[in-house]
Amino acid sequence: MKHFQKIDDAVDWIDATFGQDLKLATPLGLGKPNPLLNAIYTRVKNNPKRSLKLYTALSLQIPHPSTDLEKRFIGPFSERHFGKDYPELLYARDLAHNQSPPNVHVYEFYCQAGAAVGHLEMQRHYMSVNYTHVAQAVYELDVPLLVTIVAKHPTRPGKYSLSCNPDLTLDLAEIYRKNGKRMHMLGVVHPGLPYMTEDAEVNESFFDGVLESNESSHELFALPREMVTPAEFLIGLRASMLMPDDGTLQVGIGSLGDALIHSLILRHKNPDIYQRLTSPFIHHQERLKHQGQEFHAGYFEKGLYGTSEMVMDAFMHLSKAGILKREIMDSDDQIRRYLHGAFFLGSKEFYQWMRERLTENDHGLCMTRVSKVNDLYDEHELAIRRQRKNARFYNMCLEITLLGGIASDTLNNGTVISGVGGQYNFVSMSHELPDSHSVILFHSFHVKKGKKISNINWGQEQLTIPRHLRDVFITEYGFSFTRGLTDEEVISANIEIADSEFQEQLRETAVRNGKLSPKYRIPNSAKENTPDLIERWMKPNAGLFPTFPFGSDFTPVEERLVLALTHIKEVLPFKKKLLSLILKGAREKAPLHEEALRRMNLKKPKGILDKIYQCLVMGALSN
Repeated sequence: MKHFQKIDDAVDWIDATFGQDLKLATPLGLGKPNPLLNAIYTRVKNNPKRSLKLYTALSLQIPHPSTDLEKRFIGPFSERHFGKDYPELLYARDLAHNQSPPNVHVYEFYCQAGAAVGHLEMQRHYMSVNYTHVAQAVYELDVPLLVTIVAKHPTRPGKYSLSCNPDLTLDLAEIYRKNGKRMHMLGVVHPGLPYMTEDAEVNESFFDGVLESNESSHELFALPREMVTPAEFLIGLRASMLMPDDGTLQVGIGSLGDALIHSLILRHKNPDIYQRLTSPFIHHQERLKHQGQEFHAGYFEKGLYGTSEMVMDAFMHLSKAGILKREIMDSDDQIRRYLHGAFFLGSKEFYQWMRERLTENDHGLCMTRVSKVNDLYDEHELAIRRQRKNARFYNMCLEITLLGGIASDTLNNGTVISGVGGQYNFVSMSHELPDSHSVILFHSFHVKKGKKISNINWGQEQLTIPRHLRDVFITEYGFSFTRGLTDEEVISANIEIADSEFQEQLRETAVRNGKLSPKYRIPNSAKENTPDLIERWMKPNAGLFPTFPFGSDFTPVEERLVLALTHIKEVLPFKKKLLSLILKGAREKAPLHEEALRRMNLKKPKGILDKIYQCLVMGALSN
């Protein structure tokens, strides 16, 4: 194995070993060695005689706001949160500006939500592949090299950890080995990366080379903790009612996932309050019993076991709350586990918690290959099936069809928003396990250019999940339990969790297409599905559902500004509302908002545009 102390030396070795035309794989998310990738990319970009094909996913980028107001807010925050020297991925930056050179092609099977919208090359080179099938696809493409960041054991020479990304790295090594081919591995040591033991730990012989350089000691990419809206809290509260004690949990990232976790903790710590909040939702009890389900309340006596392709803050909070405690016996090494994950990504607090797993000699959390987490099919399949009892696989989507099809990654016109990832794996697994369910969480509508658009529709051409795998859907307005039901029953159930503005149109469409009886009428209980209903529900319960339920990476002033800027973004398409907000701000007294204006560099406006911005921000702050 070769040891490198400089990035240029590692790139020289890559050039000498693989020649002018390079095929290269690198892990999704946190596992990318950004400085090394930038050096490789720059060399190829500057030499038209060379070529690079890069296979990866989730190329994390710090935010680059488009408006002046957003720049005033995001600029100082980004520098503080990500560090002044954070090495942005140059290939991703060029792709985002449609400036990628013709001799470089980047192929991704998953991207940050919305990152590929409007970027032609990213759209054309997107690879629609299930997470568990990526390793086989890379093998068939004959990619000879993978580069990944690793952690070095602090006291045991020759020991390294794949840490945040054993997911595909372990599967790739196994597939290449079984087929008698060689994939070269280059590990790049990052001093801040949590050292994970168990399956993620490898000997130095696993690598062809290891790069250890101060050039790779930048801040780890940490996700800013998100705010959660009242509608999202209501979705999460409903979702938490379906999680049984002594069960298995998978959950996706984002504000809806945070809302679910917050509700599970509320249920565990304050069961009486939880019972009061959720008791109005149990009118679906008979339909639940038909499907062998029931609502759950009360604390978690036996606790939950987690199996999730992505490990993030949610599992840290569940562990700290005493919920993530059900242990299973890992058949591979006969060690008891409370969590299996394939890759991790989260906040700075989360990374510190992960580092503490080594110092506390915690063997219950195992980072492992994605094929072990995302499906059932290995030599221990029967044991895995027993371990994953009472499983609830919570995922999010863009929209659903009335018949129960799910669109999670691609718009009707083919525009890719994110990627399939592991959603199909978990949905199909839920149907193969006898006491498990797939639970899809989504907003009933979204707003585009100031216009409300339903997220429940008659048809969608680009489905992630076909309707024969439909199960449980939850919006802010209710539950739709669809497993084992007829098309007509599914349609009526989905209409009843739609926003009331769209219900009659949906009913008429289904009747016109012969899938719903003309005699069907929307029940009175569903006719008040409006945002006003959410506001009325939240008003007396606001103290139980803080905007940032798990803390914030923003200062208190920035938290106020986040809410204000969100409101400004909502009214931008409406000229009258925007003007009203400006006039409202003009009547405000600047000293009341002095700190916020100083943070936005608007305390002393330098011109008419700054004065308008000042009034706009003050109007939103006082809203």
